Amino acid sequence: MSTEHAVYPDLKGKTVLVSGGASGIGEFMVRAFAAQGAKVGFVDRAQSQGERLAALLSSRGDAVEFVCCDITDEIAYKAAIGRFEQSLGPITVLVNNAANDVRHTLEEVDSDTFDRLIAVNLKHAFFAAKAVVPMMKSTGSGSIINLGSVGWMMASAGYPVYAASKAAAHGMTRALARELGPDRIRVNTLVPGWVMTEKQLAMWVDDAAKDLIARSQCLPGSVLPEHIANMALFLASEASAMCSAQNFIVDGGWV
Repeated sequence: MSTEHAVYPDLKGKTVLVSGGASGIGEFMVRAFAAQGAKVGFVDRAQSQGERLAALLSSRGDAVEFVCCDITDEIAYKAAIGRFEQSLGPITVLVNNAANDVRHTLEEVDSDTFDRLIAVNLKHAFFAAKAVVPMMKSTGSGSIINLGSVGWMMASAGYPVYAASKAAAHGMTRALARELGPDRIRVNTLVPGWVMTEKQLAMWVDDAAKDLIARSQCLPGSVLPEHIANMALFLASEASAMCSAQNFIVDGGWV
């Protein structure tokens, strides 16, 4: 696991919230922000993984706190956000990372399934933003980073509700950027390509997928979670002070 990142001095001491931070891309984001000296609160349903990560980073002197939370439970998630505010300070960076790209077909999705998929891939991001915006306004600025997807852009099959949710996340970014810009709150979409997380490697990346990646990316090699974390650091820092309402794609140049 690479720990080398550019150093953004302004991130030191900032309070950052990462959803889905116990594993995958989210874990790398938690580690990267902690390495910058930020105070990091993260939530996840994976209690043991989250507790292990928080304990490890805390043992190194990092200001990291974990709350086991189902982000689709609006009340519980709002309570977790309030807890972070009390223990770590006002949240000025929100990374809406949590999602689930579980495969599904049009035929098998009923109304309840649709609502569950929307809740885990879109709804929580909206209400997390609603919860932290007053903190950002009170401190004079903030950065909201919504995780998008190249999947819907490429018209990928196999997860129509996930694709719809991610397309909506891009729209939400644009709308909130306009609404919150006067308060110096930046809102951007961080758009990963096919990232080689443990989950992707275990479930979806076979030899045919590797051939597709090699043909489709302009750059050789794999898009890794740390590449996404690096972009999140940039978007959270004042290095991106005049960046808002944009898509920042990290996909190895997929064409």
